[in-house]
Amino acid sequence: MPKSRTLFGRPGETDIVTVDRALAEFRAARPVLLSDGQSLALALSAELADAGFAARLDALAGGNARLVLSAARLRRLGAKNRAETGVLAMPALDLARIETLALKIEARVDAPVGPASALDNAALELARLTLVLPAVILVPVTASQVADEPLIKVEIAALNGYRAAQVATLSIVGRAPVPLEGAPDTEFVVFRGGEGLRDQVAIIVGKPDLSAAVPVRLHSACLTGDLFGSLKCDCGDQLRETVEWMAQNEGGILLYLDQEGRGNGISNKMRAYKLQSQGWDTYDADEVLGFDLDQRHFDFAAAMLKQLGVSRITALTNNPLKVGAIKAAGLEVAATQRVLGRPNVHNVRYLASKRDRAGHFIDMDALMARAAPKD
Repeated sequence: MPKSRTLFGRPGETDIVTVDRALAEFRAARPVLLSDGQSLALALSAELADAGFAARLDALAGGNARLVLSAARLRRLGAKNRAETGVLAMPALDLARIETLALKIEARVDAPVGPASALDNAALELARLTLVLPAVILVPVTASQVADEPLIKVEIAALNGYRAAQVATLSIVGRAPVPLEGAPDTEFVVFRGGEGLRDQVAIIVGKPDLSAAVPVRLHSACLTGDLFGSLKCDCGDQLRETVEWMAQNEGGILLYLDQEGRGNGISNKMRAYKLQSQGWDTYDADEVLGFDLDQRHFDFAAAMLKQLGVSRITALTNNPLKVGAIKAAGLEVAATQRVLGRPNVHNVRYLASKRDRAGHFIDMDALMARAAPKD
């Protein structure tokens, strides 16, 4: 990809701008042209595909289209122990078949699963970045077939390197004091970059000593729990009680990260909630939709902390994944501290699943004692 200055761009940003445009096109249910050297393919979200686009792509495909599915979804379709992305041949682009394979609970693999190419894996990364289901229709094409089409073309190297490139552009775009109930000495710092077209926020409570281990919580946004007090999770409790604790104990920093539904997005989170209401475990529900245990990335969170002058932290979390990610990004984790929510009949299975299946440090006995009525 070219790196030189363009008329309306800054040096080195060509790849990011192209991927930004590709994300917008893909999320708007329009095909994106992926390029891997001389190999070209049109990628269209299986979730968003309509009959008109499917018919036009089918005419181009000549029977060579394929459906790209994540390893998690393939396992749910009956491909046991599948650990890698796979593809199913689509001799005809049958939207009913595609919907069944991509989304239906009772669906099973109906054809041999082929190995994924670099183009296939890049197509799934496109889906993940746009927060749609990880299921993509891919149609190999030649340059002459699409020469007159108004398509966004993106090199897969640019797509695969997009997250890291976004971290490198992370910058503070606004900050202001925002007094909170129970924590009046609080500042909000807004960052742009890190996760696609979304902004991220650091909430600095009090005046933490940056020369010491700063209490830090990485908190992924939870619309249902944080804002509406959902009883299905402990997120709202963790958010508010962390801020209150920081206000009472020398301050700290809470990073409020736009990673709804463990990085799956709000629409997929609601799909998972629907499955949970039918008896599915939280992680099994995500796997039905094609997601692994956790889709989140925390390298940009570490970059936010570094820009705030933080190099050493006490991690307020129950999640070992966050601790490992912060260490891998070059920050020292001096200690960890548990963050307890309140168990109830709606979330106790969810909390136990986080402990048993994702390794969260959750002491259920301590939680239940905390929830017990006081004399």
